[in-house]
Amino acid sequence: MTPPHQRRLLTFAVAGAGGLGFVLLGLPLPLLLGPMAACLIAALLGARMQDAGALGTFMRTFLGVAVGSSITPGSVQHLPDFALSLLFVPVFIALIGAVGYPLLRFGFGFNHPTAWYGAMPGGLQDMLVFGEEAGGDVRALSLIHATRVLVIVTVAPLLMVAYWGVDLAQAPGRPALDTDPVQIALMVIAGLAGWKIAERVGLFGASILGPMILTAALSLTGVITTRPPAEIIWAAQFFIGIAVGVKYAGITWRELRVDVGAGVLYACLLALISLAFFELVYLTGVAPALDAFLAFLPGGQAEMVVIAIIAGADLAYVVSHHLLRIIIVILLAPVVARMMKR
Repeated sequence: MTPPHQRRLLTFAVAGAGGLGFVLLGLPLPLLLGPMAACLIAALLGARMQDAGALGTFMRTFLGVAVGSSITPGSVQHLPDFALSLLFVPVFIALIGAVGYPLLRFGFGFNHPTAWYGAMPGGLQDMLVFGEEAGGDVRALSLIHATRVLVIVTVAPLLMVAYWGVDLAQAPGRPALDTDPVQIALMVIAGLAGWKIAERVGLFGASILGPMILTAALSLTGVITTRPPAEIIWAAQFFIGIAVGVKYAGITWRELRVDVGAGVLYACLLALISLAFFELVYLTGVAPALDAFLAFLPGGQAEMVVIAIIAGADLAYVVSHHLLRIIIVILLAPVVARMMKR
């Protein structure tokens, strides 16, 4: 067995090469999609890789800090404007379940808990825990959800560039040299403290939601007055790309054919449903097209936050929809699963 630190060094080298390649080719989101693609290819070729562990989780905290720092007294005043759009979220989830569960249960032959929690667009870790407790196949669940995120996060930037002309190569913030060092220190503290406090109280998505809540409080009181510098957001992208790509490590041909195949088809159906809701929300005039698009794409929470930050979308609007989606799934998915089983 290769020691974990050697597998991690190999992973960083592969991810770095992928990011550099995407930069040289001028592709969108090079520091997110490059490491993701490179780690995926290396995994399919049999490379033994390792995720970034606690360092990767810590880097995710800056996404929560970025969202929290964008919540100002002015943005809070607009929260009631989201109400109509948020009403679509429960319907959105119900339709996803109605389409995804039969596909995975009868189309691909997964057992009930694997099909149900594989179809639920919640947080990856939460769905794995619920699925394992219910007797589901944890490896299949991991691959289905990782593939869902991979497909959506890969396709979304291409659509954004093609239809809206979004410049995804722009810096996601000011350079670190132009940012007050005291503000950077406060954001680092808020990210670490928010993560650990949220983890202690058992909050789902602790590494993002904890820092977001704490930073929002500091932003509303005027303590934090800026967003994380571009270099930190770029680093967070890099580690998120690694986290998605390494989930394919050790994959077999059967898993590639069945689990990943199911994830790809499921992600395509999800994209069609998301586009229908995006069009519906946009036509009601509730939100700009780009914001609605990002709010109703069920990619991973961290990945969608990264894309929203770089695209210059309304973070409060986008994150509130993803947060509501995850809360509904976490609260109701186990209840509905038991009802269906009976």
